[in-house]
Amino acid sequence: MKKILLCCSAGMSTSMLVKKMEQAAMERGVDCKITAMSVSNFDDAIIEYDVCLLGPQVRFQLEELKKVADEHGKNIAAISAQDYGMMKGNEVLTQALELIN
Repeated sequence: MKKILLCCSAGMSTSMLVKKMEQAAMERGVDCKITAMSVSNFDDAIIEYDVCLLGPQVRFQLEELKKVADEHGKNIAAISAQDYGMMKGNEVLTQALELIN
C-alpha cells in the first residue's frame, strides 16, 4: 500500500483533493492511503508516509521541509496551482506515485 501525505496550511482544502485522489486510485486499482493535514504536523508525520505533496499555499516551505524529508529518505514536491485549484485528483495521484516509484 502506498501512503501519500498532502500538506496545506490547515489541512482543510486538501481534504477535498484527497477525495478526488482516492476516487482516481480506486478507478486505477491502486492501493493507497491518502491523508491531508496541516504542514505544522509534517515533521512527525513524514516518517509514516512514502511521499508528501504540498498545497500551493505552503509551497514556499518546500526547501525547509525537503531537508526533513531527505533525512527520512522521502520525496516531497509542490502540487501545481492549476492541478490543485481544479482539484485534478488523477494528475496529483500520478505526481505522487511517480515520486514513490
